[in-house]
Amino acid sequence: MNKKTVWVDFDLLESFMRDVFICAGVPKEDAKICADVLITSDKRGIDSHGVGRFKPIYIDRIKAGIQDPVTHFEIVREGPTTAVVDGHNGMGQVIGKRAMELAMDKAKKYGMGMVAVRNSNHYGIAGYYVLMAARQDMIGITGTNARPSIAPTFGVENMLGTNPLTFGIPTDEEFHFVLDCATSVSQRGKIEVYDRAGKVLPEGWVIGQDGSSRTDAQQVLKDLNTGKAALTPLGGIGEENAGYKGYGYATVVEILSAALQGGCFLKALSGFDDKGNRVPHRLGHFFIAIDISHFTDVDNFKKTAGDILRALRQSRKMPGHDRIYTAGEKEYLAWLERKDKGVPINETIQKQLIQLREEYGLKEYRFPFDN
Repeated sequence: MNKKTVWVDFDLLESFMRDVFICAGVPKEDAKICADVLITSDKRGIDSHGVGRFKPIYIDRIKAGIQDPVTHFEIVREGPTTAVVDGHNGMGQVIGKRAMELAMDKAKKYGMGMVAVRNSNHYGIAGYYVLMAARQDMIGITGTNARPSIAPTFGVENMLGTNPLTFGIPTDEEFHFVLDCATSVSQRGKIEVYDRAGKVLPEGWVIGQDGSSRTDAQQVLKDLNTGKAALTPLGGIGEENAGYKGYGYATVVEILSAALQGGCFLKALSGFDDKGNRVPHRLGHFFIAIDISHFTDVDNFKKTAGDILRALRQSRKMPGHDRIYTAGEKEYLAWLERKDKGVPINETIQKQLIQLREEYGLKEYRFPFDN
């Protein structure tokens, strides 16, 4: 880790983000939700979606007038197990939490619940919402479309978002099974991390218009916005390593995030109009909750899930490797490492936090990097 990186206490950082959200016009209770989603990402070691996105993705969009700090959560269509929600360009974290709660309420009564959302914004780590379900002995599933980033197999134009398809499953272990990953080889957040660290991207993450791999992180971030570069789907470039599978799953998420709720899709999610002016992203999400008790005994289910994961981890190891992981385990280990240390804040984010503190007059906050 860079010697100029400073560890900052979780509670301090969460409190600061909450207060900045409030200063930016987000209601107090909603600000708590937004800050909780972001700090949860950092607690789980997912630095691509934590405080590093606080200013550039949320605060700057509010200030630019393309995201409403006050969330109007409107149920426009509802059945016993289903609902369609219009988020009216509000805070994605607030919309996401309320939508999953609605799906869970339906699942408790009927066994399953699904909520489709339109006109939302970036909702942070998808894992946050499936963990809500897993902690209530439910299976949680969510997905979201996003601004165009992924090129279809044999294409070079960024058409699909990174479109995560995310699952949370309760187990009898200390951590739940949480599969939270993009349907691209990598995603913008990781490229931002590489850019802040001044590192070269691995081969195969990004494709240029000539079909070759791109590794220049800083320029790639610019070119993703102009269509001169695109992320590759899971599997990578072409069909040799099954890139069509990632492309297919990204398309599934795009359809479920747009077609059920009458929402926007593909290029309409770019955040720019035909004249290049910034406009709301109008993202779509979907949330599914499955109440395990409607199918089987919860404890038996959790033990079976745990037995499966333990068997996988205990299987024969590849030469040179002494450990096999299951989804959610590395995030749990990151929490154990960070719970007493806090969040690693690099120079770029330090400057962002200082700028926000000065801009909103939050002089009572002092950070370890102030000296």
